[in-house]
Amino acid sequence: MESYIQISKINDFIFCPYSLYYHSIYESFKDKTYHSSPQIRGKIRHENIDKGRYSTAKKFLQGIDVYSEKYELCGKIDIYDQDEKTLIERKNKISKIYDGQKYQLYAQYFCLKEMGYEVEKMFLHSLSDNKRYNIGLPTGDELTRFEETIYRMKEFDIEKNKIKKNINKCKQCIYNQLCS
Repeated sequence: MESYIQISKINDFIFCPYSLYYHSIYESFKDKTYHSSPQIRGKIRHENIDKGRYSTAKKFLQGIDVYSEKYELCGKIDIYDQDEKTLIERKNKISKIYDGQKYQLYAQYFCLKEMGYEVEKMFLHSLSDNKRYNIGLPTGDELTRFEETIYRMKEFDIEKNKIKKNINKCKQCIYNQLCS
């Protein structure tokens, strides 16, 4: 049986594979045990999507489960506008667009495509300042880097793969006290 990657874990893996490992340990704990203020705020702001309260318009699919057999991915989308054929991933605050954010959107894109939906446009939406960032559809080098990331995630072994730590990332990591 193949092991599917949760779409939400792509950003964690790119940030630091160790954070993905520690996240998996804490999944059974209450969020308050390990979430910092930004994670708590993001979770609260995401509730409207999770509960399907973004809009009552039938053109919006909200928080639906998606999957891709090709990439062995599964997860949820935030919003898909069926009329505009637009996929939207909402984040609490976007100050810079990172590969992890784009690759989460790419993963959702491939899942939707495989499930028979047309996607013509994709956006990252920053909730705190209501800004929307157009993200191009994955092609060429971007597609290759996305696929390489998925492959690295599948092949990653915390015992075998030593990671060069980035002190700036470590300072921001909610798991930094666990990391030796």
